[in-house]
Amino acid sequence: MSGTCIESEKVLERKLVRKIKDLGGMAIKLTSQYSKGDPDRLCLIFDETPFFVEVKSTGEKPTKIQLHVHEKIRELGFEVFIIDTTEKLKSLISRYEKG
Repeated sequence: MSGTCIESEKVLERKLVRKIKDLGGMAIKLTSQYSKGDPDRLCLIFDETPFFVEVKSTGEKPTKIQLHVHEKIRELGFEVFIIDTTEKLKSLISRYEKG
């Protein structure tokens, strides 16, 4: 990954929360002591189907349990996005911008 800027999960997650808020929505942090592998955020935007986001530092991949949970969520009809760069975040947000 020479020449690629490494972005931390923490920074990307803050950007996600801000962008979703700018769209008038909420990016709810998912935490559970009983469930492993849940995506990091549940995103809610008015008049849109809720979706989930797994945030990773640049180049990092979800664990096997995370991928398993993501697949179960997709089987229920919801989208799960994996974001590890600002470019991927911008691409996701552009899907929900009006105008």
